[in-house]
Amino acid sequence: MTMKPSSNIWIRRQQCPCRDWKCYVKYEGDDQTSVSSQLIKNETTSTSSSSEAVFMPYVGQIFKTDEDAFEYYSNFARKNGFSIRKARSTESQNLGIYRRDFVCYRSGFNQPRKKANVEHPRDRKSLRCGCDAKLYLTKEIVNGVTQWYISQFSNVHNHELLEDDQVRLLPAYRKIQEADQERILLLSKAGFPVNRIVKVLELEKGVQPGQLPFIEKDVRNFVRTCKKSVQENDALLTEKRENDTLELLEACKAMAERDADFVYDYTTDENSKVENISWSYADSVRAYTVFGDVVTFDTTYRSITYGLLLGVWFGIDNHGKPVFLGCALLQDESLNSFAWALQTFLRFMRGRCPQTVLTDIDSSLRDAIARELPDTKHVISSWHVHSKLSSWFTPSLGSRYEEFKAEFDMLCHLEGIEEFEHQWNHLVARFGLASDKHIALLFSYRTSWPLSYIRSYFLARSMTAEFYQSLDEFFKRILSGQTCLQLFFEQVGFAADLRNRSKEALQYMHTKTCLPIEENARSILTPYAFNALQHEIVLSMQYATTELANGSYLVRHYKKMEGEYLVIWISQDEQIHCSCKEFEHSGILCRHCLRVLTVKNYFEIPEKYILFRWRLESSLVALEDQNGQCNSDEYAQVFHSLAATLLTESLFTKERFNHVNRELSRLLEHVRNMPVSNEFASNMAANNIS
Repeated sequence: MTMKPSSNIWIRRQQCPCRDWKCYVKYEGDDQTSVSSQLIKNETTSTSSSSEAVFMPYVGQIFKTDEDAFEYYSNFARKNGFSIRKARSTESQNLGIYRRDFVCYRSGFNQPRKKANVEHPRDRKSLRCGCDAKLYLTKEIVNGVTQWYISQFSNVHNHELLEDDQVRLLPAYRKIQEADQERILLLSKAGFPVNRIVKVLELEKGVQPGQLPFIEKDVRNFVRTCKKSVQENDALLTEKRENDTLELLEACKAMAERDADFVYDYTTDENSKVENISWSYADSVRAYTVFGDVVTFDTTYRSITYGLLLGVWFGIDNHGKPVFLGCALLQDESLNSFAWALQTFLRFMRGRCPQTVLTDIDSSLRDAIARELPDTKHVISSWHVHSKLSSWFTPSLGSRYEEFKAEFDMLCHLEGIEEFEHQWNHLVARFGLASDKHIALLFSYRTSWPLSYIRSYFLARSMTAEFYQSLDEFFKRILSGQTCLQLFFEQVGFAADLRNRSKEALQYMHTKTCLPIEENARSILTPYAFNALQHEIVLSMQYATTELANGSYLVRHYKKMEGEYLVIWISQDEQIHCSCKEFEHSGILCRHCLRVLTVKNYFEIPEKYILFRWRLESSLVALEDQNGQCNSDEYAQVFHSLAATLLTESLFTKERFNHVNRELSRLLEHVRNMPVSNEFASNMAANNIS
């Protein structure tokens, strides 16, 4: 098999963080990694579905081509416990090949061969036993159309037919699919012996030992056959890697000449060849000054073609969207490579360390962060934890996995450390996972991922599903269809350029309460941040407060559905702190603090509790025209007042209600058909009045 060195293939990192070579991670909802796991299932399904429709061939049966007939007979044979092969064919000058003979794989007898001049020649036993099962085809032309018909057929065998689990091992049905071929070559190149390659494939596909559609002998023969082409491809790939990394380096140098604020760095090996390379842009450095408090370092993808790990730094902006901060291509996943990447990133960002960095589970990366960012909180993203659960625990738990996952999700959101550890032990004992290596791995990282341990770490809402969906969309834009690193560099540059970001429309944000605090926050925060705060304001009205002797408050839900929270209030400098740690976690005041502020007759949130990172003025891209906001408020107040009066009057009688409903429907239809001036329409659309 000849590989194509011109294509650049990006895949998710598949090696499990437990570092066991037999362990392979299949991500939940990831089609790319699930394709290979479906091959055996699809093959079995397609074979069984096609064989179910196959009946015993009969003399006179017609086929369009001889290949159609062979496929039909092959499916029949597999269903009935044998395989077939092509025997002789007969040819004429006028018709070409006009007869085909297909026979049972045990038809005929082996002819004795001359023994080689060796001391101990192998004496292989022949499978052929003179079986007379056969199907003969004859070609004919009817009305100018060529067709084939069965002229002879016999289904009489002089040997035992095989069961389903045996017939699949016949050479005719043992096939290595193209995707498996690539994986085998990749593992072979990494130094895996054949028996380990087979075990890895069984684990990846989730099948029992011996259930692959090929056997170890087939893998060994395939590797031996491809050895020469692998060596040729290695030479081509090595040359391509060297040339493309040099082109990438030249592209960085050219960019630095055009833009003095563009930054890059690289390392070379002992042969002066580029090893690691990293770069960032002026927009990214500027964005980091505002949104560099929380950084996500994503190392999900690696390039098969170049053998490089892709690491991308992201921040989260005041609209909840990812903002590109920097990029690195690393030779390996070692402590030194990660340490260099972190050092380079800090140098790009002028030495300022983030408060928190979010990553995947990786021991080398964890050690590098501890060494290079000793004062930065390290958090394992909950998305990375949950995406591995199915791959880790479905094989051992089977049908109980969904129950396990539900309990695991609840455990992740517990607030107390003691309660977490107690429930963790209960979960492990209940599902019999005390000796499971992945449970042990998760527990060893417990200070970095459960809410109970990280609730006081500042994350700026960067672990929401929406944020990770945006990250996926970013990667789809930069990893789709490149054939070289230089094109990849250009796509990253385009995605990182703030001028290419869509402007955030300043939507009209309705208030849901009559609290002045809400009205004040609406004029300061972005719609994204205001929606989060508004949710807390609405819920705060369901809480009761009890003032303590020291001026603090106990805040409890009126139905006592939750435990009570302690809110510490220091009036001298307007400090407020809650035991739930929501403000420390997201930068948005919690419902408990908001309730106390309301009780204290605050009409505005203290300035220090409206972070600059969530304000409208911190936006990286200019917002759409805000001139229509005041008019929008006036229109909204008029309609709210009129609608409230109309509702009150219409509820006196059923007749009134039906009349109002009917007339409003007519009015709405009439208004929809009225022409609208362009200026008025643009103002109102920008503010999204509903």
